[in-house]
Amino acid sequence: MILEVKNLSHGFGDRAIFENVSFRLLKGEHIGLIGANGEGKSTFMNIITGHLMPDEGTVEWAKNVRVGYLDQHAVLEKGMTIRDVLKSAFSYLFDMEADMNRMFEQMGEASPEEMEKLLEETGTIQELLEHHDFYMIDAKVEEIGRALGLVDIGLDRDVTDLSGGQRTKVLMGKLLLEKPDILLLDEPTNYLDEQHIEWLKRYLNDYENAFILISHDIPFLNSVINLIYHMENKSLDRYPGDYDKFQEVYAMKKAQLEAAYNRQQQEIRDLKDFVARNKASVATRNMAMSRQKKLDKMDVIELAKEKPKPEFHFQAARASGKMIFETKDLVIGYDDPLTRPLNISMERGERIALVGANGIGKTTLLKSILGLIKPFSGSVTLGDYQYIGYFEQETPAGNTTTCIEEIWQEFPAFNQFEVRSALAKCGLTTEHIESQVRVLSGGEQAKVRLCKILNKPTNILLLDEPTNHLDVDAKEELKRALKEYKGSILLICHEPEFYQDVVTKVWNCQEWSTKL
Repeated sequence: MILEVKNLSHGFGDRAIFENVSFRLLKGEHIGLIGANGEGKSTFMNIITGHLMPDEGTVEWAKNVRVGYLDQHAVLEKGMTIRDVLKSAFSYLFDMEADMNRMFEQMGEASPEEMEKLLEETGTIQELLEHHDFYMIDAKVEEIGRALGLVDIGLDRDVTDLSGGQRTKVLMGKLLLEKPDILLLDEPTNYLDEQHIEWLKRYLNDYENAFILISHDIPFLNSVINLIYHMENKSLDRYPGDYDKFQEVYAMKKAQLEAAYNRQQQEIRDLKDFVARNKASVATRNMAMSRQKKLDKMDVIELAKEKPKPEFHFQAARASGKMIFETKDLVIGYDDPLTRPLNISMERGERIALVGANGIGKTTLLKSILGLIKPFSGSVTLGDYQYIGYFEQETPAGNTTTCIEEIWQEFPAFNQFEVRSALAKCGLTTEHIESQVRVLSGGEQAKVRLCKILNKPTNILLLDEPTNHLDVDAKEELKRALKEYKGSILLICHEPEFYQDVVTKVWNCQEWSTKL
């Protein structure tokens, strides 16, 4: 056994996340950890990796287990290149080599006894280094760098110049090079493009060790796992098989529980009715008392509260002009050009998906069209009567407002009831609505950002990776709402099964990039 979690309870403030949860991880298990946004998947990962102390319960790892955690928020230091970060996966081997070199230096002044000891120790280290392929590290770094598209960016680039997606790829590359006994992956496909998701799929299928994977990308999840742990209503349940099998068994369990609940409720009504009618009569009082005792001892079945399902409806503004935007020799970029000169245009009613590898400038293109950043050269002309809804990929850091304040700032005319019901429609509960935005999960934060766009009339939607972090229900509802939307859509997305039915055109930005 690799990991055992016993009787885990944890909460934030008065909001309980887990109650008495137990969990075991065995060698070679490939686990999918699933559940709606805000059920505590990332919190669970933080507890088992020791980043968070649980309120109650124990977390026990087997001795000498090496754990690798893909943490979306790890900090990379300025001055380090991509190659440096990837090589740091082998820092323990470089330390060994340094020890060995120190011993070689000592040999010049060593006595015969010391010499013998030093030769023995250096020999052991030498064997260990060879066993761990120490002298092939550069080749391994190149191989992983190529598989994740990092060679295209340039392995000698400073890591602080990278986009969020590129940074995640670097951290993932380092993690895979470390070859830990267990991999913990929190939404690894969020920042990967299609070809690299395919590569990761193959890698995980061949991975002999255990891993726990959090993902809302169901086709990807199904292709790599053999066991599901479902997190819901403060508990964690185990289901052998893939996601489709889980849905089948879960639906059956739910139907059985509801049937048992209905039977018990009927029995409770009958017993209460009998007690009420018979407790006053001397002849039947004893029978009434014994039924009352039965009622008091009964283990009452409770059905889990239904989670609010999100409902998205984009409000339509008056029609925009026929031309949405057109570019003249537009080159985008900050210090360096990211594209060759572009002459592209979009007309009213078009729905376009922007696809392609991370870091080639899809977000920069969106921001250049919006006028949020200046073009490197060339120009963008926007059409008339535009009411734009812009969905950003991430919530700005350091924000301490609550969800209510966040929506109020955007819609000062709303009263308290309107603000709360707008957030509730996006699938957020009262607990979430009253919390600060920064303590919410990635999916809940995305719902708050969506709430702002849903409640103002628009005729153009510019959406930057809107499906990242969203759970299955929210993703399906967003897809439905976008299909129903009458305006124009420009969408960055790496999930073909999401955008295929929504858009009329796909632009592959790799064709314009100077980075590949």
